[in-house]
Amino acid sequence: MKNKQAVLDSILKQGMLPLFFYEDTEVSLEVLRTLYKAGVRVMEYTNRAKEAFENFLVLKAAQESTMPDLYLGIGTVKTKEDAIKYVNAGADFIVAPIVNPDVAMITNEHGGLWIPGCMTPTEIHLAQQHGAALIKLFPANVLGPGYVTAVSDVFRNQLFMPTGGVDLTLDNLNGWFKAGVCAVGMGSKLITKEILWNKQYDQLYTNTVNTLQLIQSARQI
Repeated sequence: MKNKQAVLDSILKQGMLPLFFYEDTEVSLEVLRTLYKAGVRVMEYTNRAKEAFENFLVLKAAQESTMPDLYLGIGTVKTKEDAIKYVNAGADFIVAPIVNPDVAMITNEHGGLWIPGCMTPTEIHLAQQHGAALIKLFPANVLGPGYVTAVSDVFRNQLFMPTGGVDLTLDNLNGWFKAGVCAVGMGSKLITKEILWNKQYDQLYTNTVNTLQLIQSARQI
Protein backbone atom coordinates (compact mmCIF):
# COMPACT_ATOMS: atom_id res chain seq x y z
CA MET A 1 0.00 0.00 0.00
CA LYS A 2 1.07 3.58 -0.51
CA ASN A 3 2.18 5.77 2.38
CA LYS A 4 -0.79 6.69 4.55
CA GLN A 5 0.13 10.36 4.93
CA ALA A 6 0.88 10.81 1.22
CA VAL A 7 -2.56 9.49 0.25
CA LEU A 8 -4.28 11.59 2.90
CA ASP A 9 -2.42 14.71 1.77
CA SER A 10 -3.52 14.06 -1.81
CA ILE A 11 -7.19 13.79 -0.77
CA LEU A 12 -6.92 16.99 1.26
CA LYS A 13 -5.29 18.85 -1.62
CA GLN A 14 -7.82 17.61 -4.17
CA GLY A 15 -10.76 18.33 -1.87
CA MET A 16 -12.80 15.44 -3.22
CA LEU A 17 -12.59 11.69 -3.65
CA PRO A 18 -14.28 10.47 -6.85
CA LEU A 19 -15.72 6.96 -6.57
CA PHE A 20 -17.51 4.59 -8.91
CA PHE A 21 -18.07 1.03 -10.04
CA TYR A 22 -19.17 -0.28 -13.41
CA GLU A 23 -19.42 -3.85 -14.62
CA ASP A 24 -17.76 -3.24 -17.99
CA THR A 25 -13.97 -3.30 -17.74
CA GLU A 26 -13.29 -1.03 -20.71
CA VAL A 27 -15.75 1.61 -19.53
CA SER A 28 -14.18 1.52 -16.07
CA LEU A 29 -10.76 2.00 -17.62
CA GLU A 30 -11.92 4.94 -19.75
CA VAL A 31 -13.51 6.59 -16.71
CA LEU A 32 -10.23 6.24 -14.84
CA ARG A 33 -8.30 7.77 -17.74
CA THR A 34 -10.80 10.62 -18.09
CA LEU A 35 -10.69 11.49 -14.40
CA TYR A 36 -6.90 11.49 -14.53
CA LYS A 37 -6.88 13.70 -17.63
CA ALA A 38 -9.19 16.14 -15.83
CA GLY A 39 -6.72 16.49 -12.96
CA VAL A 40 -7.76 13.81 -10.47
CA ARG A 41 -4.82 12.29 -8.61
CA VAL A 42 -6.60 10.14 -6.05
CA MET A 43 -9.74 8.07 -6.63
CA GLU A 44 -11.72 5.11 -5.32
CA TYR A 45 -13.04 2.13 -7.26
CA THR A 46 -15.82 0.38 -5.35
CA ASN A 47 -16.14 -3.31 -4.58
CA ARG A 48 -19.84 -3.57 -5.37
CA ALA A 49 -20.23 -6.61 -7.62
CA LYS A 50 -18.48 -9.77 -8.73
CA GLU A 51 -16.68 -7.97 -11.58
CA ALA A 52 -15.01 -5.50 -9.22
CA PHE A 53 -11.86 -7.49 -8.45
CA GLU A 54 -10.92 -8.34 -12.03
CA ASN A 55 -11.69 -4.78 -13.09
CA PHE A 56 -9.54 -3.43 -10.29
CA LEU A 57 -6.58 -5.50 -11.48
CA VAL A 58 -6.92 -3.95 -14.94
CA LEU A 59 -7.20 -0.43 -13.51
CA LYS A 60 -4.20 -1.04 -11.27
CA ALA A 61 -2.09 -2.18 -14.21
CA ALA A 62 -3.05 0.94 -16.17
CA GLN A 63 -2.30 3.16 -13.19
CA GLU A 64 1.16 1.67 -12.71
CA SER A 65 2.09 1.92 -16.39
CA THR A 66 0.62 5.28 -17.42
CA MET A 67 -0.57 7.13 -14.28
CA PRO A 68 2.19 6.61 -11.69
CA ASP A 69 1.27 9.73 -9.72
CA LEU A 70 -2.33 8.58 -9.20
CA TYR A 71 -3.44 6.94 -5.95
CA LEU A 72 -6.02 4.20 -6.64
CA GLY A 73 -7.97 2.88 -3.67
CA ILE A 74 -10.74 0.36 -3.22
CA GLY A 75 -14.07 1.07 -1.54
CA THR A 76 -16.95 -0.91 -0.04
CA VAL A 77 -14.52 -3.20 1.77
CA LYS A 78 -16.50 -4.73 4.63
CA THR A 79 -14.61 -7.93 5.48
CA LYS A 80 -11.12 -8.96 6.48
CA GLU A 81 -10.99 -11.33 3.53
CA ASP A 82 -11.71 -8.57 1.02
CA ALA A 83 -9.17 -6.30 2.71
CA ILE A 84 -6.44 -8.92 2.35
CA LYS A 85 -7.40 -9.61 -1.27
CA TYR A 86 -7.27 -5.96 -2.31
CA VAL A 87 -4.12 -5.16 -0.34
CA ASN A 88 -2.42 -8.00 -2.19
CA ALA A 89 -3.83 -6.62 -5.46
CA GLY A 90 -2.09 -3.29 -4.84
CA ALA A 91 -4.82 -1.04 -3.44
CA ASP A 92 -3.27 2.24 -2.33
CA PHE A 93 -5.90 2.77 0.38
CA ILE A 94 -9.14 1.23 1.67
CA VAL A 95 -12.57 2.81 2.11
CA ALA A 96 -15.50 1.16 3.89
CA PRO A 97 -19.16 1.94 4.55
CA ILE A 98 -18.81 0.52 8.07
CA VAL A 99 -16.34 0.28 10.95
CA ASN A 100 -14.78 -3.20 10.94
CA PRO A 101 -11.74 -3.39 13.24
CA ASP A 102 -10.42 -6.37 11.25
CA VAL A 103 -10.28 -4.26 8.08
CA ALA A 104 -8.56 -1.51 10.05
CA MET A 105 -5.99 -3.99 11.36
CA ILE A 106 -5.10 -5.29 7.89
CA THR A 107 -4.79 -1.77 6.47
CA ASN A 108 -2.76 -0.51 9.41
CA GLU A 109 -0.41 -3.50 9.24
CA HIS A 110 0.48 -2.46 5.70
CA GLY A 111 0.89 1.21 6.57
CA GLY A 112 -2.13 2.25 4.51
CA LEU A 113 -4.96 4.73 4.90
CA TRP A 114 -8.24 3.24 6.17
CA ILE A 115 -11.34 5.42 5.67
CA PRO A 116 -14.33 3.91 7.50
CA GLY A 117 -17.91 5.06 7.12
CA CYS A 118 -19.65 6.37 10.23
CA MET A 119 -23.09 7.74 11.07
CA THR A 120 -23.08 8.01 14.87
CA PRO A 121 -20.76 9.39 17.54
CA THR A 122 -20.24 5.86 18.85
CA GLU A 123 -19.04 4.72 15.42
CA ILE A 124 -16.75 7.75 15.13
CA HIS A 125 -15.22 6.93 18.51
CA LEU A 126 -14.73 3.29 17.51
CA ALA A 127 -13.10 4.36 14.24
CA GLN A 128 -10.72 6.63 16.13
CA GLN A 129 -9.78 3.79 18.45
CA HIS A 130 -8.61 1.86 15.38
CA GLY A 131 -6.56 4.63 13.82
CA ALA A 132 -8.93 6.33 11.36
CA ALA A 133 -7.18 9.53 10.29
CA LEU A 134 -10.06 10.33 7.93
CA ILE A 135 -13.69 9.32 8.53
CA LYS A 136 -16.35 9.09 5.85
CA LEU A 137 -19.73 10.43 6.98
CA PHE A 138 -22.30 8.24 5.27
CA PRO A 139 -24.93 8.78 4.01
CA ALA A 140 -24.20 12.49 3.77
CA ASN A 141 -27.60 13.51 2.41
CA VAL A 142 -29.26 12.11 5.54
CA LEU A 143 -26.78 13.64 8.00
CA GLY A 144 -26.29 17.11 6.46
CA PRO A 145 -23.72 19.85 7.20
CA GLY A 146 -25.33 20.59 10.58
CA TYR A 147 -24.30 17.14 11.77
CA VAL A 148 -20.67 17.90 10.94
CA THR A 149 -20.79 21.12 12.96
CA ALA A 150 -22.22 19.25 15.94
CA VAL A 151 -19.82 16.29 15.99
CA SER A 152 -16.79 18.45 15.26
CA ASP A 153 -17.25 20.06 18.66
CA VAL A 154 -17.06 16.63 20.27
CA PHE A 155 -14.33 15.15 18.05
CA ARG A 156 -11.94 18.04 17.64
CA ASN A 157 -9.24 17.74 14.96
CA GLN A 158 -10.89 14.69 13.40
CA LEU A 159 -10.99 14.86 9.60
CA PHE A 160 -14.41 14.20 8.04
CA MET A 161 -15.46 13.54 4.44
CA PRO A 162 -19.20 13.38 3.62
CA THR A 163 -20.16 10.84 0.96
CA GLY A 164 -23.51 10.00 -0.57
CA GLY A 165 -25.68 12.79 -1.95
CA VAL A 166 -23.22 15.70 -2.04
CA ASP A 167 -24.45 18.03 -4.80
CA LEU A 168 -22.37 19.66 -7.53
CA THR A 169 -23.38 23.21 -6.64
CA LEU A 170 -21.35 25.97 -5.07
CA ASP A 171 -23.94 26.49 -2.31
CA ASN A 172 -24.00 22.82 -1.32
CA LEU A 173 -20.24 22.41 -1.41
CA ASN A 174 -19.70 25.64 0.51
CA GLY A 175 -22.15 24.46 3.16
CA TRP A 176 -20.12 21.31 3.73
CA PHE A 177 -16.74 23.04 3.81
CA LYS A 178 -18.03 25.79 6.10
CA ALA A 179 -19.26 23.06 8.45
CA GLY A 180 -15.68 21.80 8.67
CA VAL A 181 -15.21 18.89 6.26
CA CYS A 182 -11.80 18.46 4.64
CA ALA A 183 -13.05 16.86 1.40
CA VAL A 184 -16.19 15.40 -0.16
CA GLY A 185 -16.85 12.00 -1.67
CA MET A 186 -18.24 12.26 -5.21
CA GLY A 187 -20.05 9.28 -6.69
CA SER A 188 -23.11 9.19 -8.92
CA LYS A 189 -23.60 12.96 -8.92
CA LEU A 190 -20.27 13.25 -10.78
CA ILE A 191 -20.00 9.91 -12.56
CA THR A 192 -23.64 9.56 -13.52
CA LYS A 193 -25.43 6.48 -14.83
CA GLU A 194 -25.95 8.29 -18.13
CA ILE A 195 -22.23 8.94 -18.50
CA LEU A 196 -21.46 5.27 -17.86
CA TRP A 197 -24.24 3.87 -20.04
CA ASN A 198 -23.62 6.22 -22.97
CA LYS A 199 -19.82 6.44 -22.60
CA GLN A 200 -19.96 10.23 -22.36
CA TYR A 201 -16.30 10.71 -21.48
CA ASP A 202 -16.11 14.28 -22.80
CA GLN A 203 -19.00 15.20 -20.50
CA LEU A 204 -17.28 13.49 -17.59
CA TYR A 205 -14.08 15.41 -18.31
CA THR A 206 -15.94 18.73 -18.31
CA ASN A 207 -17.89 17.84 -15.16
CA THR A 208 -14.74 16.83 -13.33
CA VAL A 209 -12.78 19.95 -14.25
CA ASN A 210 -15.73 22.11 -13.21
CA THR A 211 -16.18 20.24 -9.93
CA LEU A 212 -12.53 20.61 -8.99
CA GLN A 213 -12.83 24.34 -9.64
CA LEU A 214 -16.08 24.56 -7.67
CA ILE A 215 -14.44 22.90 -4.70
CA GLN A 216 -11.58 25.37 -4.69
CA SER A 217 -14.08 28.23 -4.89
CA ALA A 218 -16.23 26.77 -2.10
CA ARG A 219 -13.21 26.55 0.18
CA GLN A 220 -12.41 30.23 -0.31
CA ILE A 221 -15.85 31.70 0.44
